[in-house]
Amino acid sequence: MNLITSTSTFSFFTLISRILGYARDILIAIFLGTGLFADAFFVAFRLPNTFRRLFAEGAFNAAFVPSYTGELVQSKEEADNFARSIFNLLFIVLLIFVFLAEIFMPQLIYLIAPGFYKDPEKLNLAVDLSRITFPFLFFICLASFYTAILNSHNKFAAAAAAPIIYNIILIGALLISQFLDSSIAVTLSYAVSISGFVQLLILSFFVQKKFKVIFSFKIVINEKVKFFFKKLVPSIFSSGVTQINILVGTIIASFHPGAVSYLYYADRVYHINLAIAGIGIGTVMLPELSKFIKNNNNVEAINLQNRAIEFCLFLSIPAAVALVISSNEIVTSLFGYGSFNIESVNNTAIALTFFAYGVPAFALLKILSNFFFSRNDTKTPFYLSVVSVVLNIAISVTLFNRVGFIIIPIATSISSWINVFMHYYYIKKKNLHTFDVKFISKLPRIILSVVVMGIVLYLLLGFFADKFIYNESWKFIYLFIIVIISLISYFLISNFSGAFKFKDIKLKQ
Repeated sequence: MNLITSTSTFSFFTLISRILGYARDILIAIFLGTGLFADAFFVAFRLPNTFRRLFAEGAFNAAFVPSYTGELVQSKEEADNFARSIFNLLFIVLLIFVFLAEIFMPQLIYLIAPGFYKDPEKLNLAVDLSRITFPFLFFICLASFYTAILNSHNKFAAAAAAPIIYNIILIGALLISQFLDSSIAVTLSYAVSISGFVQLLILSFFVQKKFKVIFSFKIVINEKVKFFFKKLVPSIFSSGVTQINILVGTIIASFHPGAVSYLYYADRVYHINLAIAGIGIGTVMLPELSKFIKNNNNVEAINLQNRAIEFCLFLSIPAAVALVISSNEIVTSLFGYGSFNIESVNNTAIALTFFAYGVPAFALLKILSNFFFSRNDTKTPFYLSVVSVVLNIAISVTLFNRVGFIIIPIATSISSWINVFMHYYYIKKKNLHTFDVKFISKLPRIILSVVVMGIVLYLLLGFFADKFIYNESWKFIYLFIIVIISLISYFLISNFSGAFKFKDIKLKQ
């Protein structure tokens, strides 16, 4: 397996999904803006979506893939029996959880958006919409099980492509709501749950060649299953620490009118890089790293870890610099239309700028945590993530009244960087990694390439400054041109300086 090839496959479909996601969010920004209906919908949308990100984007993989891969090395039959036990137990637990959540939704909304209780209309709307969207969690978590099976067999395309259907359905719902003159928020909420069901159906088709589900209420809970769930709980927290920090931010932001929406739109912009540089690389490397560890192949394991960090920094550092330099132009080009006014643009851009400082940290955490997960250690990253979340809460709560909602992205970035340093401290302490000569030689070249790209981007933004006035109709086109030119300059200087060549990112040399 070639790391760059597999990551490129995953990233290609992820990129298409994110582009469609941007189209979806542009339409939401135009039709909903940042008012009462938008805030209520985004809470209803974030509730199951946060669980999806916690569960599907790393946590389940982190606990399941090393165990399942280990079983595959020994016996396909034993691996299938283990997987069926996990699926059946997961199905029952999720069904009960979703049922209880539907009953106690007002209390759940109070936990994630306590500020809504000051506005009964917004609160009731958020509860109603959340009850519609929450079944999405049941479908998407089962879909994440199928994803983990496929990933374990180094099959990444179908799982990465499934969210494309999700965004197409939501875009369709937005257009239908306009045609039928129905409630946008309600129509979107139904579309969320429907999209989860469709994704589950699609993945169930692709997984059949590798694994067949045999559902039974008679569940065998042996030592292997117990060990898996002991790993799952801490891995949910540690894999999703960035999302937990964002959820904490949503809770605090609910006391500030419009802030939930500002944070949502800013999160959507930077998340495309996290999906590729963090989740993409982390998802691809985990099955292979688990095999190396299982076979005591430490040389290849260290090589893979170095190449993954190298690739992660190559993608995330320029993204962070670009977002800091051009946050206002990006936000106004993507969302600055219709109900999304100038104030919304400015506030979202400020939030995006401070989130951007944490982008490399968000991505690195997905990579570094795999060093532990592949060795069946989910407790260490769990403890470190708890410290990070507590720190994030302390900074946000202490300074919220003085600084306002902007303290939320600041606290998220600071706590994430501290989490990275804590992860690496324990990685070195446990002697899990050593930087090789290739990585040490590449890092300064990557930084040089980023500096050149940043200068090019800054000059281009200055040259086209008048094209990004709020009322400008074609600002998105100019943003696209600037992004393409900046990307080309980055890849050219990277190739010239030797910072990065695709042939270097491979498992075997």
